[in-house]
Amino acid sequence: MKKNILFVIDSLHCAGAEKSLTTLLSLLDYSKYNVDLQLFGYGGELEEIVPKEVNILPPLDYTKFTELSLKQSIVYSIKKINFKMLSSRLRYSLALRKNDYSNAQKARVFWQSVSKSIEKSKRNYDIAISYAQGVPTFYVAEKINAKEKFAWVNVSYRLEEEDKKFQSEFYKKYKKIVAVSESTKEIFIETFDEFKDKIEVIHDINDPELIEKMSKLGNSYNDDFEGIKILTIGRLAHQKGYDIALEACKELKNRGISFRWYSLGIGYLKEDIETYIEENNLQDNFILLGVKSNPYPYLKDCDIYVQTSRFEGFGIAIAEARMLNKPVVTTRFDAVYSQMIHEKNGLVVDMNSKAVADGIERLINDRDLNEYITNYLKKEKKGNVEELDKFYELIESI
Repeated sequence: MKKNILFVIDSLHCAGAEKSLTTLLSLLDYSKYNVDLQLFGYGGELEEIVPKEVNILPPLDYTKFTELSLKQSIVYSIKKINFKMLSSRLRYSLALRKNDYSNAQKARVFWQSVSKSIEKSKRNYDIAISYAQGVPTFYVAEKINAKEKFAWVNVSYRLEEEDKKFQSEFYKKYKKIVAVSESTKEIFIETFDEFKDKIEVIHDINDPELIEKMSKLGNSYNDDFEGIKILTIGRLAHQKGYDIALEACKELKNRGISFRWYSLGIGYLKEDIETYIEENNLQDNFILLGVKSNPYPYLKDCDIYVQTSRFEGFGIAIAEARMLNKPVVTTRFDAVYSQMIHEKNGLVVDMNSKAVADGIERLINDRDLNEYITNYLKKEKKGNVEELDKFYELIESI
């Protein structure tokens, strides 16, 4: 008999955890499993590549309610003579306006504000998996009926005491916690020592054959620029270090280097980034491309891939760049050495704009080093689909 599995993630926009999940779903044996997928946000670019065997569940009632305008939500509440969801929505909105929260804090405040307005699932599952920390973890813990529950942790983050205490109550309800790298596991145990006996590592799965195939499909750069193309992929968020990237871009321009630095991503910092670009006359140097359902042609056609992150659980975009043999310049975040070897498959530099600019300029000017790194990448082991066996072992353990 097939096992019934539920995956829960915030959305399927083009980001690391989301790409990891769609890769995992593309490799599953659907003769053994019935798979449901619950999202909190719909319309993500990666939804179109979810295998047809996966049942994407309809939006939760609260999710549909938040898509209404404020006026529409008031009218809806009056018609239903039920103001619970409206009250929850207003409470959360007001909390965000009063405070500058971290992502972990936003997730806590969201759940504290709206959890009573979110319905419990009427379905029963053999296995329920929250594929991201925060809201998916809270939702699976409280709202899903399953024989066993597993929680994925795919970012290295440290919590304030209030958030540690809050999240601990949810992780108690999981049989296993899965970290995507040894570094992520270590940082999680620093925060939640009480769960050290039920955490294990399953790396984000990367399928080189899929990435190579997708890199030959769809659109790429269309601006006819013939100089050095630099690419960064990631949400326009503080974690990704776009302030470092922009300052490094300005430094490279001041050094007289011919290049264009492209970014694939969306996020709350877009206006700030656009303002910096305009104020520093970088319109021809730093190009925001938004998000693409298939970023791999852009990755295939760039000359250097740059990651300026402050922290990552693994760094899946780096792994993808390596699979397409692109020299990498990356900041020295916690998990970076889980895949990077300095001066072998790229350059690992200090977390500041000068170091990033120096690393990029070095790869541009030192052709012997660039060629050595490219040849090393071509011989490097590609992907890690063997991690799928660890996933099967985990879910077959019940």
